[in-house]
Amino acid sequence: MTYAGERLILDADSHLMELPDFLSAHADPGTEDLLPRLMDITTGQFDPSAFIGKPGHDPEVVADLVKLGDGLTRGPKWHAALGAFSGPERTVALDLLGFRAQVVFASFCARPTFEAPPAHRYPIARAHNRAMAAFCQADPRLIGVALIPLDDPDEALKEIDRATALGLGAAWIGAEAPGGRSPGHPDLDPVWRTLAERGLPFILHVGSSSLQIPAPWMNDGHPERRTARGGAEVIGSKDLTVIHHASVRFISALVLDGVLERHPDLRGGVIEIGAGWVPDMIRRLDHAADIWAKSEPHLAQMRRKPSEQIRQQLRFTPYPFEDVGALIRESWPELYLFSSDYPHAEGGRDPIGRFERALDGADAEARAKFFAGNFRDLYRNLPVAV
Repeated sequence: MTYAGERLILDADSHLMELPDFLSAHADPGTEDLLPRLMDITTGQFDPSAFIGKPGHDPEVVADLVKLGDGLTRGPKWHAALGAFSGPERTVALDLLGFRAQVVFASFCARPTFEAPPAHRYPIARAHNRAMAAFCQADPRLIGVALIPLDDPDEALKEIDRATALGLGAAWIGAEAPGGRSPGHPDLDPVWRTLAERGLPFILHVGSSSLQIPAPWMNDGHPERRTARGGAEVIGSKDLTVIHHASVRFISALVLDGVLERHPDLRGGVIEIGAGWVPDMIRRLDHAADIWAKSEPHLAQMRRKPSEQIRQQLRFTPYPFEDVGALIRESWPELYLFSSDYPHAEGGRDPIGRFERALDGADAEARAKFFAGNFRDLYRNLPVAV
């Protein structure tokens, strides 16, 4: 028996745990000095030094992890998990989990890429995308996510071409105004058109913007108080409450500037940023389009309300502690996706069980959409039959 059992489950969020040479082993010659030092990034709450130079865990460790069977999600997390940094091991993990497909994100590369000097961003992204493809190549059920900075639209299009050739299945983008533009700027229309034509969704994920609130907000006059930052978690309680703000701003600009309206085949996902804020954002966008239609005439030209565009084209992953059943009742069942966050600890020890309990009372169609159907709509060019 697998963890999924008889359920059809497509996992919208999992991670690989980079080792220090993840980027350098796949970089263009002569660009090594442009890369962030992953060893400096990962040796805080994570120490991958024991795994450097290894293709995977030692055989006896793999055997012990396999014995966990359908309890794999209750086992070790981070680098110690089965398939954390080895593609072939991830195939074994996926067999135990029983998910028909699984999207794979990097754990540490996004912020160093999006925050790097502009001239460095595309060489870093190329190295990341090659490394991601190498991890996923062993199993067609694994959908690797490419990093695609949008600051230079021409370079972004070239990297989309490379990512497509590598077999990667989504474009992870930053949530800041790319290159000092709104995401609805005409310069970026070729990017959105290309993604739509190829069935390649854009993704906003933790790491698309800063994870932590600015330092002044942490100055509470109590230096003796502990924060979760730097321990088992990257963020603390204050960070969690506002972590979605950049995504709300980005999606709102995208909608109000007409990107989804102009490109109805474009799909996008907002992943690991929660979803409790989604119904309110939708209501605000409908209000904004209605109230400002006279003073901003381009809004009156929309053939579909913002809520209709979002329902048809965007998808979101709730946190395991959020009440997805209530979110569906407040909006629509088409909007939300299952995610395990394997092998990160934030996914919990039983994500299926927690989401199943939150969906108690939802009809069979809504449950099927959450666990698989909405994933299929976001990833329309799946490499495997699901």
